[in-house]
Amino acid sequence: MAFESLSDKLSKTLKKITGKGKLTESNMNDMLKEVRMSLLEADVNYQVVKDFIASIKEKAMGTEVMESLNPGQMVVKIVREELVNLLGPEDAKLILNENGITSVMMVGLQGTGKTTASAKIARFAKEKLKKKVLLAACDVVRPAAIEQLKTLGASIGVEVFSLGAETPAVETARAAKAYASQNGFDMIIFDTAGRLHIDEALMEELSEMKQEIEPQDILLTVDAMTGQDIVTVAKEFNEKLEITGLVVTKMDGDARGGGLLSVRSITSVPVLFVSSGEKVDDLEEFHPDRMADRILGMGDMISLIEQAQDKLDEKVAKESAERMMAGVFTFNDMLAQYDQISRLGSLSGVLGKIPGMGKMGAKLDDDKVNNQILHFKAMIQSMTPWEREHPDCIKSSRKIRIARGSGMKVADVNKLIEQQKQMSSLSKMMSSGMGGLNPFAAMRRGGGMPGASKHAGSKKVKKSKKKKKK
Repeated sequence: MAFESLSDKLSKTLKKITGKGKLTESNMNDMLKEVRMSLLEADVNYQVVKDFIASIKEKAMGTEVMESLNPGQMVVKIVREELVNLLGPEDAKLILNENGITSVMMVGLQGTGKTTASAKIARFAKEKLKKKVLLAACDVVRPAAIEQLKTLGASIGVEVFSLGAETPAVETARAAKAYASQNGFDMIIFDTAGRLHIDEALMEELSEMKQEIEPQDILLTVDAMTGQDIVTVAKEFNEKLEITGLVVTKMDGDARGGGLLSVRSITSVPVLFVSSGEKVDDLEEFHPDRMADRILGMGDMISLIEQAQDKLDEKVAKESAERMMAGVFTFNDMLAQYDQISRLGSLSGVLGKIPGMGKMGAKLDDDKVNNQILHFKAMIQSMTPWEREHPDCIKSSRKIRIARGSGMKVADVNKLIEQQKQMSSLSKMMSSGMGGLNPFAAMRRGGGMPGASKHAGSKKVKKSKKKKKK
């Protein structure tokens, strides 16, 4: 994940300063030196780092901080505040046209995920802003972009307007605007052409389109993996088009994050959205304060809760909780849980938003976990409806059939059955009020996490059964 290395280093550095009983200029300078090196290694612009460190030092060496009861904690507070200022003091939002159709022009170089980002923002506007959205396919340089946008539009239930690759982009944009007006659309998102690099032909076409459609927002799509090139590209596009915001893609990669930390300070262009996956729902509004918390290893529970509300099936979650509280946990319940987990995206991303769980998330191999979930789901789907709801009936011959049907081994089926038994035992304990357990605690202990080892809780279950027999 982006910022992973920076987050780890900053967390360690700030932990050292909070452990000091007294704050001195000497240990303060040592801390600032480490913060400076961490930021430079993350590819943050040199001048940005210099100003950032100077501002922290000026505030941290004040009398109010030096003589406070917890000077180390005050320094952490200052670092967080300066990080928020660096990323943008306020949340940036889409500019909505209250008296007509809102026009959003998407620009960027080829390969940054601009077409996919257009569809993601269309979904966001439709679901969150409750707008009737039209996608306009104005990338006629790359014919595949039109078909790609149509496919993405169909997947989110948003209409795509196109006059084909033979029609000039500006003419398509003009016609799309007229079509939107005639058919009651609230918003148009124009997916424009990109190039491998910035050139006069590209900028001339985009400038002409800007004059034609008069957009409220011009959003530049940039790739988080390009580092400081984000700043260079943003500066050039901003000089020619006066862009209003950035959409940062590929945040789930191993980008150091320096470009994202530098761009607002250098260009004054805010980040509106960040994307951390290929799916159309892998888009988040950018909140500087929440991102600062993530970078400092403090988690981001608000975003996680919003993500859960947006992606999880409330009805399924409620039914699963009710069944568990009633002491019931079958393979149908397990399948429902795996589907819910998959909806949330990468498990490492989820753990990264939970305070104190960032390191665990960083060590997690998402591909391995996803493969295990797919294998478990394949085995469950190879069962008959009766077997799914009555796990105890699965004996030798049934195990062999399930293994063959899913392309797995009998040993794998046994592992799945053991997972189900552990969760079933825990749900029965929950129903009887023992231990105050909950599903998330159970997952942490290994009951519902694919590939997890047996936990202490399972031993307690066995002991309780022995007592009952006596």
